[in-house]
Amino acid sequence: MDRLDIRPATEGDYPAVRDFYYALTDEMADAPYRPGWEKDVYPTQDFLKDSIRRGELYLGYLDGAPAACMVVNHAYNEGYRSVAWGVEAADDELLVIHALGVRRACSGRGLAREMARRVLRMARARGLKTVRLDVLGGNLPAERAYTAVGFRHVDTLRMFYEDTGWTDYKAFEYLL
Repeated sequence: MDRLDIRPATEGDYPAVRDFYYALTDEMADAPYRPGWEKDVYPTQDFLKDSIRRGELYLGYLDGAPAACMVVNHAYNEGYRSVAWGVEAADDELLVIHALGVRRACSGRGLAREMARRVLRMARARGLKTVRLDVLGGNLPAERAYTAVGFRHVDTLRMFYEDTGWTDYKAFEYLL
């Protein structure tokens, strides 16, 4: 695996973050497994700006260029409330990974796994109970990356997101 420099994005990084997600959305348009993202629908520009402002957006740099990006916070889709998670956890006792993406030219290098491992280290350092996420049904590369790190598939449920509408998502959890 290549050395990935992961750090919180600053407000000055916003253009690079926006361009990262625009490029990633274009790159994934013809991929066999797509996250279902649409420019300015998910992730929205407000979501990205707010995430940066709150210190929740992380960029992974490879050779000085953004190669991976994600948002990490305590927020989750309302559908999570119906999942039989492995541990009861208040919102401030868990982290949720959102919009984790790796540029296509950098895929296959373990960067998504390294980004997820970073979140696990953050959660442990904060004394949290669990890390959770959801993956659009059929996004096998994402599923493989998370299970390789130790996330467990907990449930498949229909949830609504602006970019996909009502569709099936797989819920994953890592107990700390």
